[in-house]
Parts: sequence; C-alpha cells; structure tokens
Amino acid sequence: MLSNLEQKFSGFLELLAQMDPLQTVGFVIFFFAIWFLPSLLAIFFNRGHLGKIFLANIPAGLSWIAWVALLAWAATGKMNGKLAAKYGKGASREVATAEG
Repeated sequence: MLSNLEQKFSGFLELLAQMDPLQTVGFVIFFFAIWFLPSLLAIFFNRGHLGKIFLANIPAGLSWIAWVALLAWAATGKMNGKLAAKYGKGASREVATAEG
C-alpha cells in the first residue's frame, strides 16, 4: 500500500507522462523561473550579491524556508542605478521639496 506522498508523486509523474512536448517545455520553463525567482530579483535589486544569491538559490529551492529567506535577501539591498534614481531616497526628497 502506497503512502499519501507516494500516491501524489506517482500521480504527478503520470501527469508529466501525459503532457505533449510543448506543455513539457512550458512546465520546465515555469518551474525554473519560480525556482530561480530570487536570482531574477537580485538582477534588479541586489546586483552586488547576485553571484552569492545565485549559488545559494540552487539548494535553497529544496527548502521553502531557505527559498523565502533568499527571496527577501534578493529583494533588499542596493538598487541598481535606474531603480535608485526612480525610487531611491533621492527621489523621495525631490518629491518632498516639490510639494513644499
């Protein structure tokens, strides 16, 4: 008798076997986009630690806790030039002086 987890895993494998090649490619792209979402965010928000975040992202996808922590790390930090100019502290000062 299979456990609940084994039943779900075998059902998932059956679904994968029934997909056509285009669906399989789409699923693989979506899966890796979610897995490496912290690395993708680090490209925009935390370029200084992009390499470290990318390397930590590989095993972190196996743990939701580590993945969420890595997501927070990637979303914080120094913004790149364009984002800092648009949303950074300097931009908020310009808005405050324009209003006052």
